Amino acid sequence: MDTLTLGHGPLQVSRICLGTMTFGEQVDEPTAFAILDHALAHGIHFIDTAEMYAVPARRETFGATETMLGRWFAARPGVRQRVVLATKVAGPSRGMDWIRDGSDDLKPEHIVQACEASLKRLQTEVIDLYQIHWPNRNVPSFGSLYLDPAKDRATTSMHAQLEALATLVRAGKVRCVGLSNESPWGVMEFLRLADAHGLPRVVSVQNPYALVNRSVDNGLDEVLLRTGVSLLGYSPLAFGSLTGKYDSTGYDGQPPGLGRLARFETMRRQRWARPETLAAARRYNALAREHGLTPTQMALAFCYRNWRVASTIIGVTSVAQLEENLAAWHLSLPAELLTKIDRIRWELRDPAQ
Repeated sequence: MDTLTLGHGPLQVSRICLGTMTFGEQVDEPTAFAILDHALAHGIHFIDTAEMYAVPARRETFGATETMLGRWFAARPGVRQRVVLATKVAGPSRGMDWIRDGSDDLKPEHIVQACEASLKRLQTEVIDLYQIHWPNRNVPSFGSLYLDPAKDRATTSMHAQLEALATLVRAGKVRCVGLSNESPWGVMEFLRLADAHGLPRVVSVQNPYALVNRSVDNGLDEVLLRTGVSLLGYSPLAFGSLTGKYDSTGYDGQPPGLGRLARFETMRRQRWARPETLAAARRYNALAREHGLTPTQMALAFCYRNWRVASTIIGVTSVAQLEENLAAWHLSLPAELLTKIDRIRWELRDPAQ
């Protein structure tokens, strides 16, 4: 597995990152351990999680994924030193009143407390990459398209948040810091503040990147290129839509065990389950088959070989799925196929944005 350096920092990561949001909900502990073991054996040493996982987020499973990872580290002496471990502090409440009593402001003390709690659950002394899961300020995200200035409110500043992250770095509890679900302006402002005040410079941004959501290409890609910040692309298979498993009957017509969008009604209200997202996915999936590829192969190869994506975050629920994702690593899509992919995007744009 190829590796690269995240941003201008010291972290060397594998080009595929194992996302763990399903661990503790769809994936039980023995299966999670088998997936983690298999990933590490095949060169994936970059693991991403978050304090709010498992997903879909529930009070009962808050922190469950980190706890499971902590038990894996404890059961595998020496493995923690081989892994680049990333986790995230949740942003202001999005209806999750069990996180910081539903606070709509991510304060410095929240960041420090959340990090310390994550360290305990993960059974580790340091987090390699600590990320803000979503912005504190009013910003369109998770399917919202437009900024509404009327929703602006007073919140803890980016500067104060960076100061809190700097405290964690100085204490040796965090090695590098990053962002997630962030906008071009947000990335630039965090970098400006870091440079102006001698605070930690973000090394990465974790945003969605998939055939049905290439919103990164609308300006954020230039920001990342010019500033040297790395993109961690998540949901490359669009919550399963780009595997082809929902092509025939859609999400509601599938057995609940098939995938997240079939199993969890709450997740069918998200951008990944929009009718236009499924319609676009069917177009891409058909194109893959026309070129002798499975939909999964084309969708992953598109992300794996894209210059914008430093590391692609994959999420699986079985070792078999992991093997399928790994098998796509060596594929390279021909120029003719990439042109056809861009034609579909020109017509349908980014329905899962």
